[in-house]
Amino acid sequence: MQTQPLEKGVAITSQLTIEELEHVKAQGFKTVICNCKPGESAEFSGEDAYRFKAEELGLHWVHIPVTPGEYSQADVAAFAKALQQLPRPILAFCRSGKRATHLWAYAKRHTEKCDLAELFSAAKAAGFDLEEHRQGLENQTA
Repeated sequence: MQTQPLEKGVAITSQLTIEELEHVKAQGFKTVICNCKPGESAEFSGEDAYRFKAEELGLHWVHIPVTPGEYSQADVAAFAKALQQLPRPILAFCRSGKRATHLWAYAKRHTEKCDLAELFSAAKAAGFDLEEHRQGLENQTA
């Protein structure tokens, strides 16, 4: 499991296995946000076993399943709420980390006045390009 920071207290990673949740806990994360849709891959048939393991380890678990590139206002609001209300550090994941990065960027724009260049820079440092979402992010305001 390799994590990439997006901001202080928030990181992303690619698809986790249930067993890797122990490493998540050992690395000090307190909250896990999952953006995988049930059945999207062999590794993620559904969230129940993940939720159970996370809670057993004392981790906060949030499931916001999204289709790549399709982020509703409700999805963004749920991600923003998790960022604002749940204990940090937070680890968000999906199959590659891309959806988690996109939702983080939209949530940041939704909840606070933030510098768009800083979002793009943080996403790029984590290995993802937000350019395809530039217009949506520019139009997203707090």
